[in-house]
Amino acid sequence: MKRLLTIVCLSLFTWLPVGAVGANAPAQQLVIDTTTKLLALIESEREQITARPVYIYELVEGTIFPHFDFERMGRLVLGKHWRKASKTQREQFVKEFSFLLVRTYATAMMDYTGQEVIYLPYREGKKKDDVLVRTEIDQKGGFPIPIDYNLHLKEGEWKVYNVKIDAVSLVLNYRTTFSGEIRKLKGIDGLIAQLQKRNQAARNGQ
Repeated sequence: MKRLLTIVCLSLFTWLPVGAVGANAPAQQLVIDTTTKLLALIESEREQITARPVYIYELVEGTIFPHFDFERMGRLVLGKHWRKASKTQREQFVKEFSFLLVRTYATAMMDYTGQEVIYLPYREGKKKDDVLVRTEIDQKGGFPIPIDYNLHLKEGEWKVYNVKIDAVSLVLNYRTTFSGEIRKLKGIDGLIAQLQKRNQAARNGQ
């Protein structure tokens, strides 16, 4: 799971457009523009990140994550547990789950070594408000790694709600992991508490 997450994060930081990206591909353009902005911020704020490493969480949270639909991701990840959860539990889970991804993205940025990502033509879904953005990570001396991003239009903005790495769904991976944790911890409250503990430790620089 950790390796898959790192690959996803790195791909979002290293888009290499192939062919023209115009008005008919707004979801693609969104990712390119957002990535350019984040990389510029990291470069300009590098001294502050070095002095206060947790600052990188703020950069990721403020730049990348407004373009993710965490509520939909949470619903897909929790599956039947989402339907059983209260409104408060859902909100708490989405909050902690989103910061879990912030931590993962931040770690991936620190591990970035300049991999290039080839940006392929996107595909429209069955509905006009759903698209598949396709990429491949160039592995020097090896086979490229295909990564697909599912985005949908929500309140006039494109949002990422799932990622597939070599046909393996990030959402389904988390569903399996969290389902086991919920059983082990005897309920969704136990999972939320575990995520809160780990996230708080990260916020404290631990």
